[in-house]
Amino acid sequence: MSDYSKMREQMKSGAGFVAALDQSGGSTPKALSLYGVEPTDYEGEEAMFKAMHDMRARIILADDFTNAKIIGAILFERTMHDEIDGTPVAELLWNRRGVVPFLKIDKGLEDEANGVQMLKPMPGLEDVLATAKGKGVFGTKERSVINHANPEGIAAIVAQQFDVARTVLAAGLVPILEPEVNIHSETKAEAETLLEAEIAKHLDTLDEGVDVMLKLTLPDQPGLYDGLAQHPRVLRVVALSGGYSTDVASAKLAQNAHMIASFSRALTEGLNVKMTDAEFGAALGSNIDKIYQASI
Repeated sequence: MSDYSKMREQMKSGAGFVAALDQSGGSTPKALSLYGVEPTDYEGEEAMFKAMHDMRARIILADDFTNAKIIGAILFERTMHDEIDGTPVAELLWNRRGVVPFLKIDKGLEDEANGVQMLKPMPGLEDVLATAKGKGVFGTKERSVINHANPEGIAAIVAQQFDVARTVLAAGLVPILEPEVNIHSETKAEAETLLEAEIAKHLDTLDEGVDVMLKLTLPDQPGLYDGLAQHPRVLRVVALSGGYSTDVASAKLAQNAHMIASFSRALTEGLNVKMTDAEFGAALGSNIDKIYQASI
């Protein structure tokens, strides 16, 4: 069985969750600060990204970061070009940890219009996808945001997600479509109902044999996305925490039997740069187990 076939099987039926290690430039200072590395501890963007890479490397090399509980991991583009212990990160993830590598490809969000924030243009996307494929990356992730239950906005955001997905599929990769619904939206439940219907409509237009994944906000109505999870074009539906605490997100996830977690903040909660390796491993292992239990 090829690596691709093994990765596909793991993403389709493996028990566990998808680790989100894809904090980008805008969210990096906050993520580092939570880890105990303050802006005064580094000077300039390169030093900031080096500190973030060191944190990610420490996580990936931890004893519990394996496919026993983690089936995939989403990487920031800089991380894909980096190495850990002299090995390209995607290669290390799959060959040493048994974890399927994904790549965040979006370049941020447009200003809100019609209640949504569309993806910014992604110049050079085909080149990025070709590089990712060459480095052993299995799939991609692209995030846009729904703030209000606006039918026109939601239709546009889903159409854009599927346009990008087709470009990703053409490059031989599996896209994770992520039209996030803002957990603070006053019309969250209505937005989710509209979103589910739009996604279902577009899934039916995909060619037979095509695989996509979905990354969706935990819905107000438990089980809302069960039908999407069982669609023949959908490999897996993963849940984003969206700002919910780990405990709340895990409780909501437990109400959605056909979703697994893809949390970022919950994974790194309580980790600190000053911890000994034993303390760090224990704290990370506890987080991994909590998310894993909610996912299965």
